[in-house]
Amino acid sequence: MFVLANLIRALAQVLDLLLHLYSIILIVRVIVSWVNADPFNPIVRFLYQATEPVLHRVRRTLPVVYAGIDLSPLVVLLAIFFLQAFLVSSLYDLARRM
Repeated sequence: MFVLANLIRALAQVLDLLLHLYSIILIVRVIVSWVNADPFNPIVRFLYQATEPVLHRVRRTLPVVYAGIDLSPLVVLLAIFFLQAFLVSSLYDLARRM
């Protein structure tokens, strides 16, 4: 029983870390898009390759362009914060109750 609780706790920690890292990558991508960085730079290419699949799905599902400003990163960040607040917290609570 304790092994399963530790497994769930570890899963919650890894998920929390991955969501936090992805939110940082997303914020950096937004900043890079503001400064018009070189699109052939390997770091810029990584940022776009890591975030574009998720942002494209959000843009396709609900058009979140307002006055020429793309709000899809904001929607994705809100989803990440929700997952951290709900899913990660629920996993921690589940592990604590075991």
